[in-house]
Amino acid sequence: MFSNNPPLTPPLLQEGDSRMAYTGRFAPSPTGPLHFGSLITAVASYCDAKANAGQWLVRIEDTDIPRIYPGSEAHILRSIDAFQLEPDAEIIFQKDRLEIYESVIEQLHQQGWVYACQCTRKMLGSNHIYAGTCRALALPFAGQAIRVKVDDQEICFDDRLQGRHCSNLQRDLGDFVLKRRDGIINYQLAVAVDDCLQGMTHVVRGADLLDNTERQIWLGRLLGCPELQYMHLPLAMNDQGQKLSKQNMAQALDLTQAPQLLQQALRALHQPETELDAPAQMLRQAVAQWDIRRIPRGTALQGCYL
Repeated sequence: MFSNNPPLTPPLLQEGDSRMAYTGRFAPSPTGPLHFGSLITAVASYCDAKANAGQWLVRIEDTDIPRIYPGSEAHILRSIDAFQLEPDAEIIFQKDRLEIYESVIEQLHQQGWVYACQCTRKMLGSNHIYAGTCRALALPFAGQAIRVKVDDQEICFDDRLQGRHCSNLQRDLGDFVLKRRDGIINYQLAVAVDDCLQGMTHVVRGADLLDNTERQIWLGRLLGCPELQYMHLPLAMNDQGQKLSKQNMAQALDLTQAPQLLQQALRALHQPETELDAPAQMLRQAVAQWDIRRIPRGTALQGCYL
């Protein structure tokens, strides 16, 4: 059953809600330069937005400041320019919005939805389901992690590619962290707040983020935000069968080969061929031909990509 706590509806997250029928985004984290898997996500999110007469925004998700890789934000911005992916609004950086996230935590605190947690990783051990150890302790917030309460209910969504996906957060995860002990704002909170404030209606991203979705839906409900439509793309893999990622040393995009790489990304998404041209012309053709029914289902793309 849903908790007796009322949903949070701060004016912060309700100002000027003039949602379009479709607003999507590309939201890379600057923990390394963009690689081919990132390009697939950027292209798919752009084409899906434009094919639906929507807006496409770019957001740099850089709240985990210690993990920012030197030069990666600049490479992201150069990549967007090189592939002629034109955002419809100014690019925002989450590290410039920390006061907003802190304000939301305070409002959640006033509503009784969050609490301080003194549990360390050593104390929790290998159990990934948090048992609510600190829920009733009323610890001071200073120097502690901040967790949000979850209820014993199933959260489901219908992914446009992956089908129906459900999770009971209390059973599968437990109360989860919104702010770490070191003061770093958790990804889940920043994403939920910014998707709401930016008027997002659709999220297109990699299938590695599929299991984050129920947490973001839960936070969106607490914040009084409209629910989004999701499409989680299959992941490009390296020749060891690992997803392309910064951790697996995926190669940075060679921006001198933008048209060729764009063509490869569209092929990976099983979209109709475009003529090899300047990226802007190729994107216009790709948008006109965009068909999500052609995108492979499942969570991994077959074959080896850059």
